[in-house]
Amino acid sequence: MTIEEMKDRLRPGLKHKRFVHSVNVMETAILLARKYGVDEEKAAVAGLLHDCARDIKGEQVFKLCDEMGIETDYITRAQPELLHGPIGARLAETEYGISDAGILDAIRYHTTGCERMSMLSKIVFIADYIEPGRTFPAVFEARKVVYNDIDKAILMSLEKTVRFVMDKGTLVHPNTINARNYIIYERRNKAK
Repeated sequence: MTIEEMKDRLRPGLKHKRFVHSVNVMETAILLARKYGVDEEKAAVAGLLHDCARDIKGEQVFKLCDEMGIETDYITRAQPELLHGPIGARLAETEYGISDAGILDAIRYHTTGCERMSMLSKIVFIADYIEPGRTFPAVFEARKVVYNDIDKAILMSLEKTVRFVMDKGTLVHPNTINARNYIIYERRNKAK
């Protein structure tokens, strides 16, 4: 399936604003892939499809998790929007014919991050955060550093996200903490 065919299939399942966001993430992911030596086509596919399950709401989320064998826990039951990554990865596989594990992981973890993210996963994660349609204050600083130091930009986004989630009084997913900690660990070991 070509990117254009994927867009045609994706468009009806998303609100217009979300579809535009997905295209913006795809375009940002391509630029970052070019900078960091990652396959641009894989970045395009993962960026375009990262939110393919984002507009699935309510009980349908848990029904799909049951059908797809996706585990839930107290955090994802309290915040079902965190499940759109894992559901999206399964939909990318079943509805779009994606079999590449790297693309599927990039979709799966684009919201929470995870320990030992591949460069493709990092690219989709930060592209989702910095795409041109985003205008919250912290995004401007991340955009300044992302093309020189993607890990620094990801750390900035993770730390802002954790603070935001904590200030709202909601639950922080352990993958997010693990992603942050692992990047710090890697950076310290590189500095030695």
